[in-house]
Amino acid sequence: MTALDRKLIHDFRRLWAQALAIALVLACGVAILLTTFGTFVSLEETRSAYYERNRFADVFADASRAPRWLMQEVREIDGVRAADARISQFAVLDVPEQQKAVTARILSLPARGTPRLNLPLLQAGRLPSPDAANEVAVNAPFAEASHLRPGDTFHANLNGYRRELTLTGTLLSPEFIYTIGPGALMPDNETFGVLWMPEIAVAAAFDMEGAFNNLSLKLTRGASREDVIDRLDDLLDPYGGMGAYDRDVQQSNSFIESELAQLRTSAMILPPIFYAISAFLVAMVMSRIIALERSEIGLLKAIGYSDVEICAHYLLLAVLIALSGTLIGWAAGTWLARALARLYAQFFDFPYLIYNLDYTAYALSGLLAIASAAMGAARSALRAARLPPAVAMAPPAPPRFKRTLLDRAMSALRLSQPVVMILRSLLRWPLRSGLTALGLALAVAVLVATSFFPAALDVLVSTTFDRSSRQDAMLLFDPDIPETALAEVARLPGVMRAEGQQFQSAVLRHGHREKDVAIEARRPGADLAQILASDGRAVDPPAQGLMLSRRLARQLEARPGDLVEVEFLSGINETHLVPVAGLVTQYIGLGAYMDQGTLSRLLRQAPRISVANLQVDPLALPQLHRVLKDTPELSGLIDMTRMQRSFEATIRQNVDIMTTIYLTVAVLITVGVAYNGARIQLSERARELASLRILGFSRGEVSFILVGETMLLALLAQPLGWLLGAGIAKALADGSASDLYEIPLVLKPAGFALASLVVLAAALVSSLVVRRRLDRLDLVKVMKTRE
Repeated sequence: MTALDRKLIHDFRRLWAQALAIALVLACGVAILLTTFGTFVSLEETRSAYYERNRFADVFADASRAPRWLMQEVREIDGVRAADARISQFAVLDVPEQQKAVTARILSLPARGTPRLNLPLLQAGRLPSPDAANEVAVNAPFAEASHLRPGDTFHANLNGYRRELTLTGTLLSPEFIYTIGPGALMPDNETFGVLWMPEIAVAAAFDMEGAFNNLSLKLTRGASREDVIDRLDDLLDPYGGMGAYDRDVQQSNSFIESELAQLRTSAMILPPIFYAISAFLVAMVMSRIIALERSEIGLLKAIGYSDVEICAHYLLLAVLIALSGTLIGWAAGTWLARALARLYAQFFDFPYLIYNLDYTAYALSGLLAIASAAMGAARSALRAARLPPAVAMAPPAPPRFKRTLLDRAMSALRLSQPVVMILRSLLRWPLRSGLTALGLALAVAVLVATSFFPAALDVLVSTTFDRSSRQDAMLLFDPDIPETALAEVARLPGVMRAEGQQFQSAVLRHGHREKDVAIEARRPGADLAQILASDGRAVDPPAQGLMLSRRLARQLEARPGDLVEVEFLSGINETHLVPVAGLVTQYIGLGAYMDQGTLSRLLRQAPRISVANLQVDPLALPQLHRVLKDTPELSGLIDMTRMQRSFEATIRQNVDIMTTIYLTVAVLITVGVAYNGARIQLSERARELASLRILGFSRGEVSFILVGETMLLALLAQPLGWLLGAGIAKALADGSASDLYEIPLVLKPAGFALASLVVLAAALVSSLVVRRRLDRLDLVKVMKTRE
């Protein structure tokens, strides 16, 4: 081991506290990169393997009633590799020990063999016998939530007939990784399930012999999805086709894709912040070390060490710090990535988890850590290598200062000497002061950026449940029923008010842009389900025209007054030009609204409803559920109160976890910047501070100089941190937006105040830790050191 090697180890041990502070900041970047990248890779590979092994379809389509012989023409479409037709219906279940009515989607199983596409994976028991009329399999999460096992029985309302069904097995399907019921916002396995029944039984129950209403296609490699969808729409149009769509907008896959997009956004935005701060901290420390070791550098060069060896020595010191942070980050990131991947696997109902955080992620995070530390140390290491021995062994030339206008201003203000010393230090080293303030500003920014999530959740919940969807329950009808049936709905037990609403599938086109949506139609004066204008006011649907959510309007590049082409996908299948009457506020889903009378006139039919919104007496809910279980026309029930509680609990839990993580991260950044800054100040100004003690200044006054400079920089960093945090929050909000939901950007003063208080408190604690070293200063020894 050479003398330089021993010196390297000695320096690293001597600087362990500063090295640890930098390493922890660097570890945050490594851990976040590994966590986001590892979770992304695990989810992506698990999804891909599941889709491939269980033959998840590429294109889906629904129709009212299409004949089976049409499948021959479907399979002959250019680019179609496989096609699978089935019957899909909704029903209400009566599950033992379940007071509430349960909504279920029933899917038919082929009479022979297994489905060609969307192959369900057996978890327990067996599949129903092909010729059994009363045997079903259900999705495993629903069976678990309802405490159902193979052999148990329950009842279902199938097209108006109550039938006892026997459970034969539980399944998982790639089509229902994220299992969400019609009109719901979150999965609720207690009130929504998926049932698989033999095709013969489903066809007989719903009068679908020789017909199908749901279609899945698998395409050949390189096939044009747009061409296949267009051709499929042409074939299904005479049979009530509702518009084919690809897997990108399939409900379950869309939710997974949104989560993957958020992970990508986090991986791109957050880790670079930590790597940049680490590079700055390394630059601060290395610059001071080299300034203090000028004479040692001169001696090393005088006895024969080359410029390259000197430069490599200081770069290796930075690399050791980076390696320490990398190892800590690898350990934390591996644990977090595994935990988060398992959580996602359970949340998304995957049958297995492929955890594949390969060496590429570790290598990338480690190389970025080493590169950031090396970049921070490079300038100082090169400066050390270029020092001639004679110059290095001599004290550095004192810096040249001159009185400026600010000096005169400080004199005129009669500031105390400690305050003048603090201000002069900041003004005479502007680059270092600016970088320190930037590091503290980034800590503030991290907290500001994450504090908007709780505020955004409050706005989203308030807008969605308290102002827009104010109903206690929603009754779903498939097919639509006449609006006159609302009178019967109003007479149901406990119903205090009932309002109708119709959903109509359509394609909206504006120029070259188009979007598949469900147009919501309601009567003027509706109170339980309101439309909110851009300014937050409740408004009625226009008598003529269409109201669009701001997000949908942006996607269509449509503004109020523009004409939008509306192609209805069911009923008469006609296309109309409709003006955009205004924009509305909607955070969940893509909203398009129309007056009930206008929609009925365009469809040339008597007013109908797809949903009945109810205001219900809570005491009468049990009786209402008993009646609904035997209501023939009902295809589903949504308990909005239960949905709101579930939505808030799930989202708040995720927000609390995320806030805790980023609070820890912000504190680590602050400690790393403030502690290293204070240590460097102490090493540079030890002689000054000792002189002040000898001249009679108290410990408090001397400590004020050390602590005051750090705290002043922390205060100056706040406005920049607020601005950066708002920018990061906007990037995170924009990156999470999708067709499914949009997170509103809500920045409240309390969030800025909390971020500032946390950073200022952490900076104060860090500088007070360094301040304790003042009490241990040997004044005589310090005064003997050379300037």
